[in-house]
Amino acid sequence: MNVNGQHYRTIWPEGEAVVRIIDQCRLPHEFALMDLHTPEEMGDAIRRMNLRGAGLIGCAAAWGMYLGVRRHANDPDFEPRMHAVANDLMATRPTAVNLAWAVRRMQAALAECPASSRCAIAFQTAQEITDEDAEFSRRMGQHGLELLRDIARRKSGKPVQVLTHCNAGWLAFVDHGTALAPVYAGFDAGLPLHVWVDETRPRNQGAALTAWELGQHGVPHTLIPDNAGGHLMQHGMVDIVFVGSDRTTACGDVANKIGTYLKALAARDNQVPFYAVLPSSSIDWSLGDGVREIPIEQRDAEEVRRVTGWDDSAHRLATVRICPDGTPAANFGFDVTPARLVTGIITERGIAPATREGLRNLHPDLAQESNAQNP
Repeated sequence: MNVNGQHYRTIWPEGEAVVRIIDQCRLPHEFALMDLHTPEEMGDAIRRMNLRGAGLIGCAAAWGMYLGVRRHANDPDFEPRMHAVANDLMATRPTAVNLAWAVRRMQAALAECPASSRCAIAFQTAQEITDEDAEFSRRMGQHGLELLRDIARRKSGKPVQVLTHCNAGWLAFVDHGTALAPVYAGFDAGLPLHVWVDETRPRNQGAALTAWELGQHGVPHTLIPDNAGGHLMQHGMVDIVFVGSDRTTACGDVANKIGTYLKALAARDNQVPFYAVLPSSSIDWSLGDGVREIPIEQRDAEEVRRVTGWDDSAHRLATVRICPDGTPAANFGFDVTPARLVTGIITERGIAPATREGLRNLHPDLAQESNAQNP
Protein backbone atom coordinates (compact mmCIF):
# COMPACT_ATOMS: atom_id res chain seq x y z
CA MET A 1 0.00 0.00 0.00
CA ASN A 2 0.99 3.65 -0.10
CA VAL A 3 3.14 5.65 2.33
CA ASN A 4 3.50 9.26 1.30
CA GLY A 5 2.62 8.20 -2.25
CA GLN A 6 5.18 5.37 -2.42
CA HIS A 7 4.22 1.70 -2.47
CA TYR A 8 5.52 -0.49 0.34
CA ARG A 9 5.09 -4.03 1.51
CA THR A 10 5.47 -4.70 5.23
CA ILE A 11 8.38 -7.16 4.84
CA TRP A 12 10.91 -7.89 2.12
CA PRO A 13 14.47 -9.22 1.64
CA GLU A 14 17.14 -6.58 1.19
CA GLY A 15 19.80 -8.62 -0.60
CA GLU A 16 20.58 -12.10 0.72
CA ALA A 17 21.55 -11.35 4.32
CA VAL A 18 18.95 -8.82 5.50
CA VAL A 19 15.18 -8.88 5.93
CA ARG A 20 13.64 -5.40 6.16
CA ILE A 21 10.39 -4.52 7.90
CA ILE A 22 8.34 -1.45 8.74
CA ASP A 23 8.84 -0.83 12.47
CA GLN A 24 5.24 -0.68 13.68
CA CYS A 25 6.24 0.30 17.22
CA ARG A 26 7.21 3.74 15.91
CA LEU A 27 3.97 4.37 14.04
CA PRO A 28 2.03 6.62 13.67
CA HIS A 29 4.50 9.24 14.84
CA GLU A 30 7.47 8.10 12.77
CA PHE A 31 7.76 5.96 9.65
CA ALA A 32 10.93 3.92 10.05
CA LEU A 33 12.39 0.71 8.65
CA MET A 34 14.16 -2.00 10.64
CA ASP A 35 16.79 -4.44 9.34
CA LEU A 36 16.89 -7.98 10.76
CA HIS A 37 19.92 -10.23 10.31
CA THR A 38 19.36 -13.31 12.48
CA PRO A 39 16.49 -15.57 13.53
CA GLU A 40 16.89 -14.23 17.07
CA GLU A 41 16.38 -10.67 15.85
CA MET A 42 13.32 -11.80 13.91
CA GLY A 43 11.92 -13.55 16.99
CA ASP A 44 12.48 -10.45 19.11
CA ALA A 45 10.75 -8.27 16.49
CA ILE A 46 7.72 -10.59 16.54
CA ARG A 47 7.65 -10.74 20.34
CA ARG A 48 8.06 -6.97 20.81
CA MET A 49 5.48 -6.35 18.06
CA ASN A 50 7.79 -4.37 15.81
CA LEU A 51 5.77 -6.42 13.36
CA ARG A 52 2.39 -7.98 14.14
CA GLY A 53 -0.74 -9.31 12.50
CA ALA A 54 -1.58 -12.90 11.65
CA GLY A 55 -0.35 -12.98 8.06
CA LEU A 56 2.74 -10.88 8.64
CA ILE A 57 3.79 -12.97 11.63
CA GLY A 58 3.66 -16.05 9.41
CA CYS A 59 5.76 -14.41 6.71
CA ALA A 60 8.20 -13.12 9.31
CA ALA A 61 8.60 -16.63 10.73
CA ALA A 62 9.34 -17.91 7.22
CA TRP A 63 12.07 -15.29 6.78
CA GLY A 64 13.33 -16.08 10.29
CA MET A 65 13.73 -19.69 9.20
CA TYR A 66 15.60 -18.49 6.11
CA LEU A 67 17.99 -16.47 8.29
CA GLY A 68 18.52 -19.59 10.38
CA VAL A 69 19.30 -21.63 7.26
CA ARG A 70 21.90 -19.05 6.22
CA ARG A 71 23.65 -19.58 9.54
CA HIS A 72 23.42 -23.37 9.71
CA ALA A 73 23.27 -24.53 6.07
CA ASN A 74 26.58 -26.38 6.20
CA ASP A 75 26.45 -27.59 9.80
CA PRO A 76 26.60 -31.38 10.21
CA ASP A 77 23.84 -31.07 12.81
CA PHE A 78 21.66 -28.90 10.55
CA GLU A 79 18.36 -30.57 11.42
CA PRO A 80 18.50 -30.26 15.23
CA ARG A 81 19.78 -26.68 14.96
CA MET A 82 16.92 -25.73 12.65
CA HIS A 83 14.48 -27.56 14.90
CA ALA A 84 15.61 -25.26 17.72
CA VAL A 85 15.21 -22.19 15.46
CA ALA A 86 11.69 -23.33 14.57
CA ASN A 87 10.72 -23.87 18.22
CA ASP A 88 12.04 -20.45 19.23
CA LEU A 89 10.06 -18.73 16.48
CA MET A 90 6.84 -20.62 17.24
CA ALA A 91 7.08 -19.69 20.93
CA THR A 92 6.98 -15.95 20.24
CA ARG A 93 3.18 -15.61 19.69
CA PRO A 94 1.11 -18.71 20.61
CA THR A 95 -2.36 -17.69 19.39
CA ALA A 96 -1.74 -16.91 15.71
CA VAL A 97 -1.77 -20.20 13.80
CA ASN A 98 -0.13 -18.66 10.70
CA LEU A 99 3.21 -18.61 12.48
CA ALA A 100 3.37 -22.37 13.06
CA TRP A 101 1.87 -22.99 9.61
CA ALA A 102 4.67 -21.02 7.91
CA VAL A 103 7.39 -22.70 9.98
CA ARG A 104 6.06 -26.15 9.09
CA ARG A 105 5.91 -25.19 5.41
CA MET A 106 9.55 -24.08 5.55
CA GLN A 107 10.53 -27.33 7.29
CA ALA A 108 8.74 -29.39 4.62
CA ALA A 109 10.54 -27.52 1.83
CA LEU A 110 13.92 -28.14 3.49
CA ALA A 111 13.34 -31.81 4.23
CA GLU A 112 16.00 -33.96 2.56
CA CYS A 113 17.29 -30.90 0.72
CA PRO A 114 21.04 -31.11 -0.12
CA ALA A 115 23.23 -28.68 1.79
CA SER A 116 24.21 -26.87 -1.39
CA SER A 117 20.57 -25.96 -2.10
CA ARG A 118 19.32 -25.14 1.38
CA CYS A 119 19.75 -21.37 1.23
CA ALA A 120 18.22 -21.07 -2.23
CA ILE A 121 15.25 -23.28 -1.35
CA ALA A 122 14.64 -21.44 1.93
CA PHE A 123 14.76 -18.05 0.20
CA GLN A 124 12.44 -19.21 -2.56
CA THR A 125 9.92 -20.71 -0.13
CA ALA A 126 9.87 -17.63 2.12
CA GLN A 127 9.32 -15.43 -0.92
CA GLU A 128 6.51 -17.69 -2.13
CA ILE A 129 4.79 -17.46 1.27
CA THR A 130 5.16 -13.66 1.18
CA ASP A 131 3.83 -13.27 -2.36
CA GLU A 132 0.98 -15.66 -1.63
CA ASP A 133 -0.01 -13.64 1.43
CA ALA A 134 -0.29 -10.46 -0.64
CA GLU A 135 -2.25 -12.17 -3.42
CA PHE A 136 -4.67 -13.88 -1.02
CA SER A 137 -5.32 -10.53 0.67
CA ARG A 138 -6.09 -8.95 -2.69
CA ARG A 139 -8.59 -11.73 -3.44
CA MET A 140 -10.28 -11.36 -0.05
CA GLY A 141 -10.70 -7.69 -0.83
CA GLN A 142 -12.48 -8.48 -4.06
CA HIS A 143 -14.86 -10.94 -2.37
CA GLY A 144 -15.70 -8.47 0.39
CA LEU A 145 -16.14 -5.69 -2.18
CA GLU A 146 -19.31 -7.39 -3.42
CA LEU A 147 -20.84 -7.05 0.05
CA LEU A 148 -20.01 -3.34 0.12
CA ARG A 149 -21.43 -2.83 -3.37
CA ASP A 150 -24.70 -4.45 -2.32
CA ILE A 151 -24.97 -2.13 0.70
CA ALA A 152 -24.03 0.90 -1.42
CA ARG A 153 -26.82 0.13 -3.89
CA ARG A 154 -29.35 0.03 -1.07
CA LYS A 155 -28.08 3.29 0.44
CA SER A 156 -28.37 5.21 -2.86
CA GLY A 157 -25.13 7.15 -2.66
CA LYS A 158 -24.85 7.55 1.09
CA PRO A 159 -21.53 6.29 2.53
CA VAL A 160 -21.29 2.66 3.56
CA GLN A 161 -20.45 2.67 7.28
CA VAL A 162 -17.88 0.02 8.24
CA LEU A 163 -16.76 -0.81 11.77
CA THR A 164 -13.46 -2.60 12.37
CA HIS A 165 -11.53 -3.65 15.46
CA CYS A 166 -7.76 -3.67 15.97
CA ASN A 167 -5.61 -3.58 12.83
CA ALA A 168 -6.21 -6.10 10.07
CA GLY A 169 -5.06 -3.88 7.23
CA TRP A 170 -1.95 -4.07 5.10
CA LEU A 171 0.27 -3.49 8.17
CA ALA A 172 -0.96 -6.82 9.55
CA PHE A 173 -0.18 -8.68 6.33
CA VAL A 174 2.20 -8.16 3.43
CA ASP A 175 -0.18 -5.96 1.46
CA HIS A 176 -3.92 -5.14 1.27
CA GLY A 177 -4.76 -6.85 4.60
CA THR A 178 -7.87 -8.83 5.51
CA ALA A 179 -10.59 -6.83 7.29
CA LEU A 180 -9.53 -3.66 5.48
CA ALA A 181 -8.93 -5.30 2.10
CA PRO A 182 -12.62 -4.88 1.08
CA VAL A 183 -12.46 -1.27 2.28
CA TYR A 184 -9.45 -0.49 0.10
CA ALA A 185 -10.99 -2.32 -2.84
CA GLY A 186 -14.24 -0.39 -2.39
CA PHE A 187 -12.52 2.96 -2.01
CA ASP A 188 -10.40 2.34 -5.10
CA ALA A 189 -13.56 1.34 -7.00
CA GLY A 190 -15.18 4.68 -6.14
CA LEU A 191 -17.68 3.51 -3.52
CA PRO A 192 -18.64 6.12 -0.92
CA LEU A 193 -17.62 4.67 2.43
CA HIS A 194 -16.47 5.56 5.93
CA VAL A 195 -14.70 3.48 8.57
CA TRP A 196 -15.27 3.60 12.33
CA VAL A 197 -11.88 2.76 13.86
CA ASP A 198 -11.84 1.19 17.34
CA GLU A 199 -8.87 2.48 19.34
CA THR A 200 -8.18 -1.12 20.47
CA ARG A 201 -6.79 -0.93 23.97
CA PRO A 202 -4.34 -1.65 25.45
CA ARG A 203 -1.80 -1.27 22.61
CA ASN A 204 -4.09 0.98 20.56
CA GLN A 205 -3.42 -0.68 17.21
CA GLY A 206 -6.58 0.88 15.81
CA ALA A 207 -5.59 4.39 16.82
CA ALA A 208 -1.91 4.02 15.92
CA LEU A 209 -2.01 1.73 12.89
CA THR A 210 -5.47 1.47 11.31
CA ALA A 211 -6.08 5.22 11.44
CA TRP A 212 -2.59 5.84 10.06
CA GLU A 213 -2.86 3.50 7.08
CA LEU A 214 -6.41 4.59 6.21
CA GLY A 215 -5.18 8.17 6.26
CA GLN A 216 -2.24 7.33 4.03
CA HIS A 217 -4.65 5.80 1.50
CA GLY A 218 -7.16 8.65 1.77
CA VAL A 219 -10.04 6.58 3.16
CA PRO A 220 -12.54 8.60 5.29
CA HIS A 221 -12.47 7.36 8.87
CA THR A 222 -13.22 8.33 12.47
CA LEU A 223 -11.42 7.08 15.58
CA ILE A 224 -13.76 5.96 18.39
CA PRO A 225 -13.35 4.53 21.91
CA ASP A 226 -13.58 0.75 22.00
CA ASN A 227 -16.91 0.85 23.86
CA ALA A 228 -18.66 3.15 21.36
CA GLY A 229 -19.41 0.47 18.76
CA GLY A 230 -22.60 -0.79 20.38
CA HIS A 231 -23.99 2.72 20.62
CA LEU A 232 -23.29 3.33 16.93
CA MET A 233 -25.05 0.10 15.97
CA GLN A 234 -28.08 0.92 18.11
CA HIS A 235 -28.49 4.16 16.19
CA GLY A 236 -28.13 2.66 12.71
CA MET A 237 -24.68 4.15 12.15
CA VAL A 238 -22.93 0.87 11.21
CA ASP A 239 -23.80 -1.12 8.07
CA ILE A 240 -21.26 -3.93 8.38
CA VAL A 241 -18.47 -5.13 10.67
CA PHE A 242 -15.21 -6.52 9.27
CA VAL A 243 -12.65 -8.10 11.61
CA GLY A 244 -9.60 -10.27 11.12
CA SER A 245 -8.71 -13.56 12.78
CA ASP A 246 -5.52 -14.99 14.23
CA ARG A 247 -6.97 -18.48 14.45
CA THR A 248 -10.29 -19.88 13.22
CA THR A 249 -11.57 -23.33 14.12
CA ALA A 250 -12.92 -25.88 11.67
CA CYS A 251 -16.45 -24.99 12.80
CA GLY A 252 -16.04 -21.21 12.37
CA ASP A 253 -15.14 -19.91 15.84
CA VAL A 254 -12.91 -16.85 15.44
CA ALA A 255 -10.04 -15.75 17.70
CA ASN A 256 -9.22 -12.09 17.23
CA LYS A 257 -7.98 -9.14 19.28
CA ILE A 258 -9.57 -8.83 22.72
CA GLY A 259 -12.90 -6.99 22.43
CA THR A 260 -13.99 -8.61 19.16
CA TYR A 261 -16.50 -10.84 20.95
CA LEU A 262 -18.29 -7.80 22.39
CA LYS A 263 -18.57 -6.25 18.91
CA ALA A 264 -20.10 -9.48 17.62
CA LEU A 265 -22.67 -9.51 20.43
CA ALA A 266 -23.67 -5.92 19.68
CA ALA A 267 -23.84 -6.67 15.97
CA ARG A 268 -26.13 -9.65 16.52
CA ASP A 269 -28.41 -7.64 18.83
CA ASN A 270 -28.75 -4.91 16.19
CA GLN A 271 -28.94 -7.11 13.07
CA VAL A 272 -25.64 -5.78 11.71
CA PRO A 273 -23.74 -8.30 9.52
CA PHE A 274 -20.47 -9.41 11.12
CA TYR A 275 -17.77 -10.91 8.88
CA ALA A 276 -14.36 -12.35 9.71
CA VAL A 277 -11.85 -11.94 6.88
CA LEU A 278 -8.91 -14.34 6.92
CA PRO A 279 -6.63 -16.42 4.71
CA SER A 280 -7.11 -20.19 4.74
CA SER A 281 -3.76 -20.47 6.56
CA SER A 282 -5.52 -19.00 9.63
CA ILE A 283 -7.93 -21.96 9.83
CA ASP A 284 -6.90 -24.58 12.38
CA TRP A 285 -8.70 -27.63 11.08
CA SER A 286 -7.73 -29.65 14.17
CA LEU A 287 -9.85 -27.56 16.53
CA GLY A 288 -13.60 -27.78 17.01
CA ASP A 289 -14.28 -25.57 20.03
CA GLY A 290 -12.52 -22.23 19.96
CA VAL A 291 -13.46 -21.10 23.47
CA ARG A 292 -12.08 -24.27 25.04
CA GLU A 293 -9.20 -25.08 22.72
CA ILE A 294 -7.60 -21.91 21.29
CA PRO A 295 -4.64 -20.80 23.45
CA ILE A 296 -5.05 -17.17 24.49
CA GLU A 297 -1.85 -15.17 24.78
CA GLN A 298 -1.46 -13.22 28.01
CA ARG A 299 0.86 -10.27 27.55
CA ASP A 300 2.78 -8.04 29.94
CA ALA A 301 0.46 -6.29 32.40
CA GLU A 302 2.44 -3.07 31.89
CA GLU A 303 0.69 -2.69 28.53
CA VAL A 304 -2.53 -2.15 30.49
CA ARG A 305 -1.07 0.01 33.24
CA ARG A 306 0.76 2.37 30.92
CA VAL A 307 0.10 4.11 27.60
CA THR A 308 2.57 5.54 25.10
CA GLY A 309 1.81 8.52 22.89
CA TRP A 310 3.18 11.74 21.48
CA ASP A 311 3.89 14.53 23.96
CA ASP A 312 3.12 17.73 22.03
CA SER A 313 4.79 19.98 24.58
CA ALA A 314 8.06 18.00 24.63
CA HIS A 315 7.90 16.97 20.96
CA ARG A 316 8.71 13.36 21.74
CA LEU A 317 7.17 10.00 22.60
CA ALA A 318 6.27 9.57 26.24
CA THR A 319 4.99 6.64 28.31
CA VAL A 320 2.81 7.36 31.33
CA ARG A 321 1.07 5.29 33.98
CA ILE A 322 -2.74 5.55 33.91
CA CYS A 323 -3.62 3.79 37.19
CA PRO A 324 -2.53 3.90 40.84
CA ASP A 325 0.97 2.63 41.42
CA GLY A 326 1.00 -1.09 42.13
CA THR A 327 -2.44 -1.77 40.67
CA PRO A 328 -2.69 -5.40 39.47
CA ALA A 329 -3.62 -5.78 35.79
CA ALA A 330 -4.47 -8.63 33.43
CA ASN A 331 -3.72 -8.48 29.73
CA PHE A 332 -5.52 -11.09 27.63
CA GLY A 333 -4.45 -10.54 24.04
CA PHE A 334 -7.38 -12.23 22.29
CA ASP A 335 -10.91 -13.48 22.74
CA VAL A 336 -12.99 -16.00 20.81
CA THR A 337 -16.19 -15.14 18.95
CA PRO A 338 -18.38 -18.25 18.62
CA ALA A 339 -19.44 -19.16 15.09
CA ARG A 340 -23.10 -18.52 15.90
CA LEU A 341 -22.33 -14.78 16.03
CA VAL A 342 -20.41 -14.70 12.73
CA THR A 343 -22.46 -13.92 9.62
CA GLY A 344 -19.82 -15.31 7.29
CA ILE A 345 -16.12 -15.98 6.79
CA ILE A 346 -14.29 -14.46 3.83
CA THR A 347 -11.16 -16.23 2.58
CA GLU A 348 -9.15 -16.02 -0.60
CA ARG A 349 -11.62 -18.45 -2.20
CA GLY A 350 -14.85 -16.66 -1.39
CA ILE A 351 -17.46 -16.28 1.36
CA ALA A 352 -18.63 -19.21 3.47
CA PRO A 353 -21.09 -19.63 6.33
CA ALA A 354 -19.29 -19.85 9.68
CA THR A 355 -19.96 -23.57 9.97
CA ARG A 356 -17.93 -26.75 9.64
CA GLU A 357 -19.80 -27.60 6.43
CA GLY A 358 -19.41 -24.10 5.02
CA LEU A 359 -15.64 -24.01 5.53
CA ARG A 360 -15.23 -27.58 4.29
CA ASN A 361 -17.17 -26.82 1.11
CA LEU A 362 -15.01 -23.75 0.44
CA HIS A 363 -11.74 -25.58 1.21
CA PRO A 364 -12.38 -29.31 0.67
CA ASP A 365 -8.73 -30.01 -0.11
CA LEU A 366 -7.42 -28.43 3.09
CA ALA A 367 -10.07 -30.09 5.22
CA GLN A 368 -9.25 -33.47 3.69
CA GLU A 369 -5.52 -32.93 4.19
CA SER A 370 -6.11 -32.08 7.84
CA ASN A 371 -8.28 -35.17 8.34
CA ALA A 372 -5.47 -37.30 6.93
CA GLN A 373 -2.96 -35.73 9.30
CA ASN A 374 -5.30 -35.92 12.33
CA PRO A 375 -7.33 -39.12 11.90
